[in-house]
Amino acid sequence: MTLIYNSPQVQLHTGDALLTLRDLPADSVDAVIADPPYSSGGISAAERSSKTARGKYVSTSAHHTLADFEGDQRDQRSYAYWSTLYLTEALRLTKPRGLVLVFTDWRQLPVTSDALQAAGWVWRGLVVWHKPGARPHKGRFANGAEYLVWGSNGHLGAQPEAPCLPGVYSVASPRGDERVHITQKPLLLLRQLIGITTPGAVVLDPFMGSGTTGVAAVLEGRRFIGIEKSPDMAALARDRIIEAEVLVGRREAVTP
Repeated sequence: MTLIYNSPQVQLHTGDALLTLRDLPADSVDAVIADPPYSSGGISAAERSSKTARGKYVSTSAHHTLADFEGDQRDQRSYAYWSTLYLTEALRLTKPRGLVLVFTDWRQLPVTSDALQAAGWVWRGLVVWHKPGARPHKGRFANGAEYLVWGSNGHLGAQPEAPCLPGVYSVASPRGDERVHITQKPLLLLRQLIGITTPGAVVLDPFMGSGTTGVAAVLEGRRFIGIEKSPDMAALARDRIIEAEVLVGRREAVTP
């Protein structure tokens, strides 16, 4: 792994997620928020394992030139095995009573819940991300949601001062200039999800992408560890996260 940025609040690495996780110290994070390559898209197994990410998730009529990304071509068995491996490492890094949230779509929802439990997490349920404006399909239900399989490292115990969070969030996907990654998640959604942690908590994202989770963590007063395989995408994430740190610094400077 290569450390590309280190500040009191943020630590960013480039490298393969599974290998990098193995180099991080045990019991060092409070929550893992993972948005792995789904290896999904397409109707058949052949479509899901042979097409590039851009070929699966970007309309042929799209005018943008957002970068493709690797790791989205696993078949179902390898996806289940790989997910169990990285979630096992993530559990080692997470403090007792710490949390995990894993993004998935409907195709990979069953295998993601299996992998979470096989890795040793206590499965706590599902969070629904409703996506307004989902593409309609005549004679079919629109696939208007993605999901987060969430769990904990052991029992959570009583939490009398913890907030009550909704299980459904309705937030539109980034569009236009706000979208810098093919499968980018909305900043507002991540800022809301991070509310499951306490201020000052350490949040780990093993598949950082464009850095949205890191930006949300900084803006919400959490510390952040991010890992991204693509050096170019990691550099973009670093710039976005540093911008958030500068924004927070300015905000704190004017707070009486």
